[in-house]
Amino acid sequence: MKRHKKSAAVAAATAFSIVLAGCAGSASKQDSSDESGLRALTFRSWSPIEQTTRQMVDAFTSANPDTKIDATIFNYPEYLVDLQTRASSGTMPDIIGLQPGALTQQYRSNLLPLQDCAQKTWGADWQKKFYPIGIDQARLGNPAGDENFYSLPLLVQTVNLWANTEIFEAGNAQIPKTWDELVAVVKQLKGGEYAPFMLPAKDSWLRNVVFLQIANNVEPGLVYQAEDGSDKWTNPKIVEAFTYWGKLFTDGIAQDGAIGLDAYPSGANQFEAGNAAMIPLGAWWIQQSDPSKTGIPPLSEGMSGYQPFLFPTIPGGAAQSQYVGGIDVALGISKNTKNPDLACKVLTDWIAGAGAQKLINTFNDLPAVTGLNPEKFTSDKQQQIWTTLTTEWMPQVKYSRYLKSPQLDTALGDALSAIATGQLTPKAAADKMQAEQEKVGG
Repeated sequence: MKRHKKSAAVAAATAFSIVLAGCAGSASKQDSSDESGLRALTFRSWSPIEQTTRQMVDAFTSANPDTKIDATIFNYPEYLVDLQTRASSGTMPDIIGLQPGALTQQYRSNLLPLQDCAQKTWGADWQKKFYPIGIDQARLGNPAGDENFYSLPLLVQTVNLWANTEIFEAGNAQIPKTWDELVAVVKQLKGGEYAPFMLPAKDSWLRNVVFLQIANNVEPGLVYQAEDGSDKWTNPKIVEAFTYWGKLFTDGIAQDGAIGLDAYPSGANQFEAGNAAMIPLGAWWIQQSDPSKTGIPPLSEGMSGYQPFLFPTIPGGAAQSQYVGGIDVALGISKNTKNPDLACKVLTDWIAGAGAQKLINTFNDLPAVTGLNPEKFTSDKQQQIWTTLTTEWMPQVKYSRYLKSPQLDTALGDALSAIATGQLTPKAAADKMQAEQEKVGG
């Protein structure tokens, strides 16, 4: 998955280590201590951002002064290279940032199953702490019969659309709930100094998540049946979903040049500057209102200028908009760690303990566990949006923002690009996807 690119703000890998001096306890046989006698762990990931990770590390080491955590946050592409290099050399970090499906499965043989860690920490019913989609996706792509959890979700999200409420109010327009309303409101808002519907279609990950919202509105769940081979990509309903994706371009809904606009930084910067009425992103957009940041743009301050909404329904499809989303980032533990108990303690603290609270206080994304909220809201609207995302939407997310096969994920992004540029018809795109599925297999 190409991710929503929060990591793009991190221009280069940034390393930091937190060491708080204290009375170091004697290490067990399975512990690894550095020369100072502190129990040492390493963490490598692309997310959360460095400043937030530092707070999470501080929270744990303050409560556990015999521990040192060496944490390195990378730009996402660099992280993939570093992780592959470490796996090849047998130097995997103790705690590892992962995504569900392809990335977790790529390193499954290097990872410890985590269900015993979770049960020891949270009890036999530990799975109930998490949003259901997070539990479902944590085992995405496991071989048949393998019920292990090789990663546990740290952050989750919905994918959806965001409206600039100032533009909508000034244009006396209503947020669309149906496709026809979307077409009408784009027409109504045209002519201003902004894009009515800004689509950053350069990024494969964004093309895919927009399509999956369309496809699940046309026929909920069908696209995943096509992926696993129990149905076909050439099913007329999937062809219809490809057709509606194409209509974003042929019917003038997306702005001119949409296929050349990236989501981060370009699309996000334009939206935050007030140059678009609508944009398809996801729950993570609430991080723009992180109270720990300075110089927040007026629209983002307390989320004053935004409102999230679900992708409009498609004619003849599901009567209500469908909820699509899943894991943003998950955590795994290396099979070769010398500190499995300590790694478990850190991982579970960052998911649902003091470290998790620091993480959520920055509105970095939505917590993977239910009932965890920021300690401070900066506006009633920010709190209202947070409540919508966490208590109304996330419990209802049923459909994944991911395909479990990296080959099909890539093929889908390519097919959507080809439709957008007129190189493929929707039917031809469906044929190519079906041929790819038959090569990959269920």
